[in-house]
Amino acid sequence: MLLVCDVGNTETTIGLAEGDALRASWRVMTDVPRTADEFHLLLRGLLDAAGVAREEVTGAAVGSVVPRVTDPLALACAQLTGDATLKIDASSGLPITLDVLEPLTVGADRIINTLAASRRHQRDCIVVDLGTATTYDCITADGVFLGGVIAPGIQTMAETLTRRTAKLPATELRAPASVIGRRTEDCIRSGIVFGAAESVDGLVRRIKAEWPRPGVEPLVIATGGLATVLKPHCREIDLVEPDLTLLGLALAWRLLRGT
Repeated sequence: MLLVCDVGNTETTIGLAEGDALRASWRVMTDVPRTADEFHLLLRGLLDAAGVAREEVTGAAVGSVVPRVTDPLALACAQLTGDATLKIDASSGLPITLDVLEPLTVGADRIINTLAASRRHQRDCIVVDLGTATTYDCITADGVFLGGVIAPGIQTMAETLTRRTAKLPATELRAPASVIGRRTEDCIRSGIVFGAAESVDGLVRRIKAEWPRPGVEPLVIATGGLATVLKPHCREIDLVEPDLTLLGLALAWRLLRGT
C-alpha cells in the first residue's frame, strides 16, 4: 500500500493507494505550519483512524506546489514507511515529454494529472483541475505534454468578490435554480457557478480548435474539489475523476520504482 500526498495551495490531499484504487483519502489545510514531527503524528493518526497498520504502508510519493511543505512532509512519510519518499516534479524522469518552453517550471500536479489521464485512457486528454487555480493541461496518447492554460480558481474568484465588495456576502458554492437570481446570494451563486461553467466550456473549445493532431478529439477530464459541482453545468466535460492526482502519484511511484 502506498501513501500519496498532493500538496495544493489551499488543501493537501492524502490518500492510501492499493493498485489502481484508493483505500482512503483525507483533506487537510495546507497553510497550517507543521514540522516533520507534526506531519508524522498527523499521518499516524490518519492511518490509525482508517484501521491501517503502519507496516502495511511500503512507500510514499509527494507531489507539491508549495515548497515550504514539501520537505517536512516527505521526511514524515519516510519516517513512517522506512523508505525514501519519492518527490515528483518536472525532473523526475517520468515517461512524459514536456514539449513546452520552460519544462522545469511545470507544476507537479499538472504532470501527475496528465500522466494519469493518458495512461488510464490511452488517448489524447485535456485535464481540467478545479482547485485554487483552474488549470487546463493537454497531453497526447503517447505522452507528449503540450502545455495548457492557468486561470483563477472558482473559490478564488468567489473570495475575491466578497472581500473586495462592501455589501456582498460570502455564500455556499452551489448552482441556484435559475440563472436570473432574485436574492443577492442567488445572484452571486449564478455568476460564480454558471460563469465558471461557461469559462470552462469556452476555454476547452478554444483548446480543441488548436489541437495539433487533426481529426483527434481529446477526452476532457475534470478533477479537483469542485469538479462534481461544475460537471452538471458544463457541456465539454466528458467525465469527472476526483482522485486522478492521487492515483497519478501512485502510478508515478510504480513507474519510477519499477514495480
